[in-house]
Amino acid sequence: MFRVRLADGAYAALRLHRPGYHSRDTILSELLFVAHLVGEGARAPAPLPTLSGSLLAECGTDGATGFASLVSWMEGAPLGETGHPLAHGSEEAQALFFRLGETLARLHDSADRFKTNDSFVRPAWDRDGLLGDTPLWGRFWDCQGLSPESATGLARLRSRLLDRLAQAGTEGLDYGLIHADGVRENIMVHGNEIGLIDFDDCGYGYRLFDLATALLKNRIEPQYPALETALVNGYRSCRSLPDAALALLPLFVVMRSLTYIGWAAARPEMAHKTQKYADDALELAERLL
Repeated sequence: MFRVRLADGAYAALRLHRPGYHSRDTILSELLFVAHLVGEGARAPAPLPTLSGSLLAECGTDGATGFASLVSWMEGAPLGETGHPLAHGSEEAQALFFRLGETLARLHDSADRFKTNDSFVRPAWDRDGLLGDTPLWGRFWDCQGLSPESATGLARLRSRLLDRLAQAGTEGLDYGLIHADGVRENIMVHGNEIGLIDFDDCGYGYRLFDLATALLKNRIEPQYPALETALVNGYRSCRSLPDAALALLPLFVVMRSLTYIGWAAARPEMAHKTQKYADDALELAERLL
């Protein structure tokens, strides 16, 4: 990611997409989805066309095809940094999480109005994408860097989660296009406004997954219960969230924690955190399930 200056002096973000992570159609689908959200008033990085009018440019070296895209620059500052306490006071933080809930609800409303076609391709953060034999971010119970005890514990937890989902039933859960990565660093605060960046992992999923993602890394906060309440209240002020669905939020928080294990194991620069993420997920499951 690079900040660049356009001919008119405005800043933009130039994205060089990681080779092999997403296909051309998948990246174009993301850009079209975000363009729709921006068109409906969302604070998100608007895709900008190349001189030829395309939203995506091919690039690469050594015979490997890569892709680049350009999006508008988002003013503001991230909500926070993972692993560090929020810099906001209690009341301010709760107000921000209420607005974040509103933002996610409006995103889901707008996503429901987005018209897809056969060329629209995005991953699915569904049962198989989270807990299936080949999850989107890797087999978290069967990857390098895990102790034998952790691998066994994660395999048991996976089975337990699959049973819980089967018992709860997911047919009635709100499902559709989601952001899927609303962590602190991707939540931009600008005055009283909340925006979202980095739609690289957007796709189909249960809307609870977006709420779980926004909450997971904030569980270290002393005021966490109040932040969760504020987020849920903000969401409910704009979109329906029945009590029966809300009761499954802890389940989705645990499933979100599991995604980081395979994600870290697949990246050499992050592999040293694989065991820590496993320990954190197993401890979280003991407390929430």
